[in-house]
Amino acid sequence: MQSNMKLISQHRLNGYGGMGEGMSLQLARGGRRVLWLAHESAPKNFTAVDVTDPRKPRVIVQTDLPHAKMRSNSLEVSGELMAVAYQVSEWGLKPAGFELFDISEPERPRSIAMFDASGPHSRGCHALWFVDGKTVHMACGDPELKPRDLKDDQIYRIVDVSTPAKPVALGRWHLPGTMQGDEAPPPRRLAAKHDAGFRAHNTNVYPERPDRCYLGYLDGGMMVLDIADRSRPQLVSRWANSPPYNGFTHTVLPLFSRELLVVTDESIQNDGADWPKLVWLLDARDERNLVSIGTLPVAGVKPLLHQGGRCGAHNVHENPPAMGAWRSEDIVLGTFFNAGVRAYDVRDPFEPREIAYFVPPAPEGSHVGAVQINDVFVDDRGIVFAVDRHAGGLYALEMNL
Repeated sequence: MQSNMKLISQHRLNGYGGMGEGMSLQLARGGRRVLWLAHESAPKNFTAVDVTDPRKPRVIVQTDLPHAKMRSNSLEVSGELMAVAYQVSEWGLKPAGFELFDISEPERPRSIAMFDASGPHSRGCHALWFVDGKTVHMACGDPELKPRDLKDDQIYRIVDVSTPAKPVALGRWHLPGTMQGDEAPPPRRLAAKHDAGFRAHNTNVYPERPDRCYLGYLDGGMMVLDIADRSRPQLVSRWANSPPYNGFTHTVLPLFSRELLVVTDESIQNDGADWPKLVWLLDARDERNLVSIGTLPVAGVKPLLHQGGRCGAHNVHENPPAMGAWRSEDIVLGTFFNAGVRAYDVRDPFEPREIAYFVPPAPEGSHVGAVQINDVFVDDRGIVFAVDRHAGGLYALEMNL
């Protein structure tokens, strides 16, 4: 199924699927464009694909994880540096944290340093943001903290990597009441069938507002943090919709010129069991009083609720402030698992319109019987790159808007 998007190529990534939420473009020497992709599960760590000609993508390197009880769900490129998140499946295992790589020669990524976040109550880093070449913002465990509830083990952390070989922790923030020793009482949890935890997820910081972090915090909703003093982040405001909704706030995308926030809640259960999982639009003219003014339309998503695997919102193209990336404050692209990748015109935020979509058929080897489009990145040529969570690999699409 498609409208105003067409497939120009697909690459199965040498048969290694399990794609995560890390997609980042490098404008490499010689005019090459290299798309770096994180894998959600072992055995692969990350894959680099030459997409200079998006009709003929070519894998130029794939790396392996040290062991099977870890994942590298997220990565970001800044110039010729790349940060890769490492999360383990059991507390105390290593490596847990993130690793910095020199990718000046994309075919031969070279490890520079490892930031160790392992510990008796830390699984390491789930997602990170690295766009200025100096600072990693991440959702990560902190071995100095012990969560009151095991599900609340990843917080917002800031790490200085201006000297890449010597990463230095700068600051941290967690939802009050979630860690032992907090004066605040524990937060009210969602019903057991939807309780995914009060944990940090996407930690977006943009050059337009370098003193603000736009933080998704799963069942805690989303936060705007003042990070002018990076050693002591402070809460500016919080917006939460759960309950009555079903949690897992994932990404906060600010549209600065529009004074809007785009907020996604990730679908994490198959067969629509946690529906509705939506993309929300918030009026952010007063950042201390965020007001929901609507959601992106779901007319094309709902019919697929029971067609296999997850169905509902996940991530959006995050307007990364990086060379080679497409940026728009009028068009929002998001991923919806079995409902594919979709584009929306939000010029009228009170009446957003779906203007394009692409839903590929179930890839061979999919154990849920449907595509599961997990993440999306758009380059400055307007080429849409999307990845499948399980078996489909990388899709390159032309968008006609």
